[in-house]
Amino acid sequence: MWCFKPERIYPEAAFHLPYNWGKMATSLTRTFGSLRIVARRGLKNAELALNIQHPGPLFLPVRTKKRHFIPPAVGMKGKKEENPEAKARAAGIVFRQQYLERPINIACSAGVFDPYIPPEGDARLSTLSKEGLRQRTEQIRQSAASQLAIRKVKEYDSQFSTKTFAEQAQEIFIEAHNALTQFNKEKLHSLVTERCYPEMTRGNRYKTIRWRFVESLEPPRVVHARCPDMVTKGNLYGQVTVRMHSKQTLAIYDRFGRLMLGSEEQPKDVLEYLVIERHLVNPYSRWRLHGKIVPSWAPPKDPVIKVTVYFGPLIIFLFRLLDG
Repeated sequence: MWCFKPERIYPEAAFHLPYNWGKMATSLTRTFGSLRIVARRGLKNAELALNIQHPGPLFLPVRTKKRHFIPPAVGMKGKKEENPEAKARAAGIVFRQQYLERPINIACSAGVFDPYIPPEGDARLSTLSKEGLRQRTEQIRQSAASQLAIRKVKEYDSQFSTKTFAEQAQEIFIEAHNALTQFNKEKLHSLVTERCYPEMTRGNRYKTIRWRFVESLEPPRVVHARCPDMVTKGNLYGQVTVRMHSKQTLAIYDRFGRLMLGSEEQPKDVLEYLVIERHLVNPYSRWRLHGKIVPSWAPPKDPVIKVTVYFGPLIIFLFRLLDG
């Protein structure tokens, strides 16, 4: 092994060496050895930087197993689905019970209780004809339950009267539809119930509505009344059905201004049965539009006009030229 001996270079220095010269020589040897290792590593890095290629190794590394997540639903197409609750019980895990809860609103009822059945041919048969008189007598016989409901409504609303309420219901109907055409949500919520609001506003986004009340063909009148309770026995709701025969205009435009339904110039005769509701127990409640009753014999609604763009032969020819 190579060793540094100073007496070969300087013979006179051999007589003045310290007593720990052997340890110092060993430490120098270790230092030079570490320098050699660092030099070798530097040469390897230089080869990589210069892209020096050596002959290929004898053993090539094998590709390891793919480690990616496979969702459990992919492999369950042909297999039967296992019950997760039974699987959790077998593993000793307590499966929390799930409750199917649905929020309710007690400010209004969920629907129309005992809806009024309009007689067939209403607003077409004269009361002087034989069929008209027969329908009128049946309405008088069936109005006994309505009279009991009206008495109960008067216990909570002392100002209620069937003579003036029909006009009040017509005003509520007109104001609600005017608020709908103006998209006034705050006013519409005060005029219609929480059940009726989504039915009136559904599908009206990006559309323009033009509605106008022209005149009344017949004075509105109360034809039906019910006073049901919900949740508890004393939680009463008053529902009054008003018959309204009038002339109205309706026109609906899409977001591009194209006519989809109706006409602003041509009025139509409309026969409607409006259901007005109030939460009688709440002293701060008011009468609001709750829904409409559509008879089974009513004629079908007008279809929505689908506007399509028609390209003439000249425009088609130009498009073909542009496409090449």
